[in-house]
Amino acid sequence: MSPCTPTELSIAALARHVRGLRHVAVGNASPIPAAAALLARELSGGAMTVAILGSQRHNPYTDGGRELFDCAGQGRLDAFFLGGGEIDGQANVNLVAVGDRQAPQARFPGSFGSAYLYFVVPKVILFREEHSRRVLVPRVSFISAPGTSDQGIHRTGGPVALVTGRCVFAFDRARARFRLDSIHPGRDLAEIRAETGFEFDVADDVATTELPAQAELALIRDRIAGEIAETYPRFAARTWQCAA
Repeated sequence: MSPCTPTELSIAALARHVRGLRHVAVGNASPIPAAAALLARELSGGAMTVAILGSQRHNPYTDGGRELFDCAGQGRLDAFFLGGGEIDGQANVNLVAVGDRQAPQARFPGSFGSAYLYFVVPKVILFREEHSRRVLVPRVSFISAPGTSDQGIHRTGGPVALVTGRCVFAFDRARARFRLDSIHPGRDLAEIRAETGFEFDVADDVATTELPAQAELALIRDRIAGEIAETYPRFAARTWQCAA
């Protein structure tokens, strides 16, 4: 079997954060988190409910995003994946624009329900393939969804981790700060520091991100690839030469 690719490593790393949960949801335009959720379901014995917005096969909701928000508000959603055009060291996420909002340097898709889900979903896993100072910034230009809240504000959810194409960070909500938990094979601490725009803590013994086992990798390339092709055919074709 050919070696694990960076995309497959990200899928496996994300899946570890949601294994064994009851109900996991994935938003639109998120093929890697979607594959991770499906992988976690398979590795958890198939009991997990996975909702992928935009999918016909893997979407139990009959009313789209509104039903997702209802489930989250009622405490029936355990985890959600969230990306951002910018992410800072306090886990604030920017999904709007960079620079002057009247004449922005770049525009992003928009916040949609990110702020609401960030407040009510117990485990929000942040994800960006690109790990650079352009994305991981000292302070986001616009806060679409705040990573933490002031005392006295009722909040049951928030970020627990950030997975990138280079490493895995854990988020300490009490300190509003990331800690480097593992570094992907072939990367090193100096590289992570050089490409990260915010300061972070480093675990006493930083691990190397665990590669998926051969059986897990085979599952990703076969069943998961076939299932993800239904919603993301171009991604599946590009990643595994797989057709829906």
